[in-house]
Amino acid sequence: MLIEKLEKIKEEAEKAIKSATTSEALYQVKVQFFGKQGQLSLLMKELGSLPKEERPQFGQQVNGVRGGLQAQYDESEGRLKKQELNEKLKREVLDLSLPGPAQDQGAIHPIPRVIGEIVDILSRIGFSVRSGPMIENDHYNFTALNIPENHPARDMQDTFYVEGGSVLRTHTSPVQIHTMENEKPPIRVLAPGGVFRCDSDASHSPNFHQIEALLVDKKVSMAELKGTISFFVKEFFGPEIKTRFRPSFFPFTEPSAEVDCSCPLCKGKGCRMCSQTGWIEIGGSGLVHPNVLSQAGIDPDEWQGFAFGFGIERMAIIKYGINDIRLFVENDLRFLRQFEL
Repeated sequence: MLIEKLEKIKEEAEKAIKSATTSEALYQVKVQFFGKQGQLSLLMKELGSLPKEERPQFGQQVNGVRGGLQAQYDESEGRLKKQELNEKLKREVLDLSLPGPAQDQGAIHPIPRVIGEIVDILSRIGFSVRSGPMIENDHYNFTALNIPENHPARDMQDTFYVEGGSVLRTHTSPVQIHTMENEKPPIRVLAPGGVFRCDSDASHSPNFHQIEALLVDKKVSMAELKGTISFFVKEFFGPEIKTRFRPSFFPFTEPSAEVDCSCPLCKGKGCRMCSQTGWIEIGGSGLVHPNVLSQAGIDPDEWQGFAFGFGIERMAIIKYGINDIRLFVENDLRFLRQFEL
């Protein structure tokens, strides 16, 4: 009885395979006869009705029929898919003269672009890049930079405090301390990176970027500091740009000076960018305070140093005439495409 069912299934399957005119119709034949709930699988479930000694032989017959039908199915499938592909190629025309789809091209964001320019300029006179953690302990962010607890200078920084007495670094100066502790002078390093302060408006952001330079060597003077900054300003903004230094105060440098440059937009004539003065403040500078050298394990009687730093967003605003610091983080393609190479 089961043999007759097997023969009938074989005949029906062969007929269905030959009559299928599409690969989809052929797949339905496969489901009907070879699937988990197909006729061959259901037939195998009736194997238990046969005497025990006949079961192996019948199982072999079922597998033989399955193998033969599978071979017919594979041959028919290959023929139908080839036929359908040829028909598709006849229907569809590929015009190679048509333009391809437009591809949006990215641009280097002005922040890393300015950092790269500054690093490139100062690396030509021996400076190399160092980095440090953005979460610092109080020692590296304040104390080692000659800003002890309750010092008025701490009021200059609006600090984000985190658990355990650590802070989000308010400047990149802690990198200088890490470097002096781990490297022997002479030292010439740059420290670019993000910093954090509680401040936010059209000209300030709670997260912005700075780059600081540190040089430690013997017989370092303000003349070398001024010469280095003047060289950088001319290379970054243009050879006609002038610099001037105004006395100031920073706990980690002595003497200290604010650095101004003649306005690159109006060339010193006066405009909105420079508030009609012809000058723009770009950063701070000074000779490294002896206490800072001592905190880092360097003898201030043998070694001296200078340091200066710039706000990256401020440098980009001045160079490119950007009027709102919030544009740097809004990801507006109309703004970013202005900086395509």
